[in-house]
Amino acid sequence: MTGINRLFGKKIETIHMGTEIFKNDLAAQGVPAVHVDWTPPAGGDVRLLKALDSLAPLEAQIQAANQEAYDRFSSAQPMLTDIQTALDFIPGMTKKTILHSGPPIAWEQMSGPMRGAVMGALIYEGLASDAAGAERMAASGEITYCPCHEKGGVGPMAGIVSASMPVFVLKNITHGNTAFCTLNEGLGKVLRYGAYNQEVVDRLRWIEKILGPALKKAIQLSGGIDMRAMVAQVLHMGDEGHNRNKAGTSLFIRAIAPHLMQAGILQEDLVRVFNFINSNEHFFLNLSMPCCKAALDAANGVPCSTMVTTMARNGTEFGIRVSGLGNRWFTGPAQMIKGLLFPGYTEADANPDIGDSAITETAGIGAFAMAAAPAIVQFVGGTAEDAQAYSNRMYEITIGESKFFSIPQFNFRGSATGIDIRKVIQLGILPQINTGMAHREAGVGQVGAGLVNPPRECFAKALLAFAAEYVK
Repeated sequence: MTGINRLFGKKIETIHMGTEIFKNDLAAQGVPAVHVDWTPPAGGDVRLLKALDSLAPLEAQIQAANQEAYDRFSSAQPMLTDIQTALDFIPGMTKKTILHSGPPIAWEQMSGPMRGAVMGALIYEGLASDAAGAERMAASGEITYCPCHEKGGVGPMAGIVSASMPVFVLKNITHGNTAFCTLNEGLGKVLRYGAYNQEVVDRLRWIEKILGPALKKAIQLSGGIDMRAMVAQVLHMGDEGHNRNKAGTSLFIRAIAPHLMQAGILQEDLVRVFNFINSNEHFFLNLSMPCCKAALDAANGVPCSTMVTTMARNGTEFGIRVSGLGNRWFTGPAQMIKGLLFPGYTEADANPDIGDSAITETAGIGAFAMAAAPAIVQFVGGTAEDAQAYSNRMYEITIGESKFFSIPQFNFRGSATGIDIRKVIQLGILPQINTGMAHREAGVGQVGAGLVNPPRECFAKALLAFAAEYVK
């Protein structure tokens, strides 16, 4: 009897790897079969496998560098210390400078919502009187465009920052660096989602003239507010610090209210300030973002570290930066978001992924801590079990667990922290992000919220560049 006949002459029990179709066929014939969820390392890409192999002799050096980057991030303590105008605070800012979210982009390549937000900012600054004039000015070559990240700040969605806008200033008192972010305008028809009508411009001017100065006085009276401690607390109160900020906004009101009451603000302005913050559940987002930015910037620039320190999108491209590769961007096409749309809109209305708010996931909150915020699925879609699964899976691609941001649903385990480009490529697991959806046309605003992943090619490009930089 041949070997093959002996094999099939007895009862067969099988173990399958890869596609389930073979296991299903045998199971349908009554053959016991076990499926192993397995994919080839690096998706079977030979170039990436060679890059991973070439880094193996540097393992001890990379681990030490990643530990240093992780320690710098973990020891950062961002404090809210001030509000200043962008022109006064941001180095190199001019009256004709526009900062935006994501990696660098020219006007010609900008998506609809980013174009709309640029046009609104030019009208707000008095550089154009209407939409047509703003569009001509934006394309004239007179405007300097620059990513917020390259100036030490972050901006949600389109992330537009212009000269007159007030910005929160956070200082990392451990390492001395700072981060900034504009003040949150609310949801719906707002500049960051690409809306630019008169209501939007009037709100921006009220933020500049009344809200910003009032909060500046209160923050100075407070002596500074510990934002790391506040972010840690919101995770224990049902927020995840990106798309659910109910607890965070409430905690901020509680911290700032006594100082606002003592700041000598006109009664009618004080009432409107409280009503504005209280009616805007996302007000805290523009504080959690620079908190994460200040901590991650401290971790950037560690030679030989494979830790991701930036994930950001401009609505056209998604970009990442890696600690050991400094300020270089590695980009791929921005992806479409899957989630819940507001009534009257379809997926065809939505723009690809946009905004610097993925800085929260980069820091181990947002979707990385989604298990702490089960109610968020009512905003972005999915189930509470999905939220736990997303957070759980992120441990496979990160360097460590946060010392400060913990998840009650995981018995207060620290959230997954410090994305490692090698693990992303090796395992084929992409970081999870939850986010808002902007309409693809300028001037409309928000149309929904959902879940998205970065393009794999960002991490592939970064890995190849890392190997080229360090393997001699």
